[in-house]
Amino acid sequence: MDNELIKGTLSLIILSLLSRRAMYGYEIVATVKEETDGVLEWKAGSLYPSLHKLEKDGMIRGEWQGEPDTRQRKYYHVTKAGRAALGEKKESWSQLTTAIAQLMGKSK
Repeated sequence: MDNELIKGTLSLIILSLLSRRAMYGYEIVATVKEETDGVLEWKAGSLYPSLHKLEKDGMIRGEWQGEPDTRQRKYYHVTKAGRAALGEKKESWSQLTTAIAQLMGKSK
């Protein structure tokens, strides 16, 4: 899979997954791999910069969870602003994929 194509979709995918339920980083990576039958396979190192940017921009918020004296995991939740951004991104994605399909359909 072309990594350049994937880079532009990271925030859309992350917001989409987190709109379902809160998840921690490795869970996001595993879900993406499983639900795309391995077509999209992210490394945690490429996910965390996107999570940090979305958190800084107020689209998601992180919350450490876990029992005392156990491993803590940072669960990410989509915010109200993130839900609004997801709606806009989904609309843009729909327009983009329709336009590309139209162009590709005319190619020989």
